[in-house]
Amino acid sequence: MKELKEIVKAYDAAVLAGKKVALASVVYLDGSSYRRPGARMLVSDEGELTGAISGGCLEGDALRKALLAISQGRNRLITYDTNDEDDMTIGVQLGCAGVIQVLFEPLAADNGVHPVALLRKALAFRQASVLVTLFDLDHRTGDQPGTCLLVESNGQVTGGLGIIELNEVVMEDAALAFERKQSIFREYRMADGAVYNAFVEYLHPPVSLVIIGAGNDAVPMMQIADSLGWEVRVVDGRNTHARPERFQAACQVLVSRPESVLDQLSLDSRTVFVMMTHNYNYDLAMLKALLPSAVAYIGMLGPRKKLDRMLDELKHEGVALDADQLNKVYGPAGLEIGAETPEEIALSMIAEIQAVLAGKSGGMLRGKSEVIHDRERTRISVRNL
Repeated sequence: MKELKEIVKAYDAAVLAGKKVALASVVYLDGSSYRRPGARMLVSDEGELTGAISGGCLEGDALRKALLAISQGRNRLITYDTNDEDDMTIGVQLGCAGVIQVLFEPLAADNGVHPVALLRKALAFRQASVLVTLFDLDHRTGDQPGTCLLVESNGQVTGGLGIIELNEVVMEDAALAFERKQSIFREYRMADGAVYNAFVEYLHPPVSLVIIGAGNDAVPMMQIADSLGWEVRVVDGRNTHARPERFQAACQVLVSRPESVLDQLSLDSRTVFVMMTHNYNYDLAMLKALLPSAVAYIGMLGPRKKLDRMLDELKHEGVALDADQLNKVYGPAGLEIGAETPEEIALSMIAEIQAVLAGKSGGMLRGKSEVIHDRERTRISVRNL
């Protein structure tokens, strides 16, 4: 989400300066690539780049293609084939072993439903959204409809496809993307012979990290999370520690007793908590309040015996602890990376949270026998209309 916010910000600055811009978006991938579908880069007519569609190997050529799209005033679909290590067209021995489809869309400021306008709307509230982009893989040099529809989880729809029959099936697939919480790739074959490819993109709301504890070790936690685009909130019972000037990157700093904390926060499946007050009783009270909640992760800083003692106390109080509640508690929190300093410990815990939310084990990639990313996630399935 941070990259998308930076793109919206850069777009506003470019329009204010009277510059023309185009948005480059990875809309499909067959094989491997540094960036996945959904990666975006804003390009101005003065060559300024915001965001990225690769690790740097495609950006030079993508700049030229974006400038061409701006000058022509039309969407362009460009294929980058990185399978050939001897291909000198777009870089020197990329070796990514993938075919990447990048859509270039010039943006007109007077068009209220261009891609960045839709992204701005998706970012306006903390909710999931589905963004629909249409393109034509069989006729890459032909007309490319582009990013044209946004569906928000509250039911609001912005934009449209212009074809009633297509709109109906796309809305069905948008509902499916919401249900699965993942993007879908489709090929729609119309009765009149027309064919549309679609990237039905599921946009997660950003991770909301609540740091319970405003000690010095909470600062690097905030900084790393902020660099990832996470929303950070800091909570402590001490007004001497929980001060906005100490946590300037946090969107909220609360001074609160533990039993009142949850009344002041909005929780969802992308909300995670890290307990690091170094105050046993405060952490215990927070753990008791959090266990029945819908949060995805509760990390407990400190030794395992500390958490075991807390759970025993809660059982003696008559608190029923089921498997689902216990499975979201991680103590000691963090991945085993040999962390010693506050910064290393923060990195360890942030990495564990990312792994949990992504449904990954957090192991070393060199130990994987299969590909890093599930190829089925980008398989195009066909729907006949």
